[in-house]
Amino acid sequence: MPAAIRLMRVGKKKYPSYRIIVIDQRKKRGGRYIDQIGYYNPMPNPPVLQLDKKKFQDWLNKGAVLSEGINKLKNLLKRV
Repeated sequence: MPAAIRLMRVGKKKYPSYRIIVIDQRKKRGGRYIDQIGYYNPMPNPPVLQLDKKKFQDWLNKGAVLSEGINKLKNLLKRV
């Protein structure tokens, strides 16, 4: 099963927030996910990013790939 670490949008209209999840690559963005490893809220200044580093590293070691959205957050991930 190819797994991906990606963003899942939650929140109300025009006020997005995102869960950072591990999901089967073949499933849709809002589908059932395997594990939630953090969240990202871009609305406040500075944006809030919370990530469980241990789970994140475990999933990368298991072969999970980063999605395009997570790649864009790399500079924030380095600070966490």
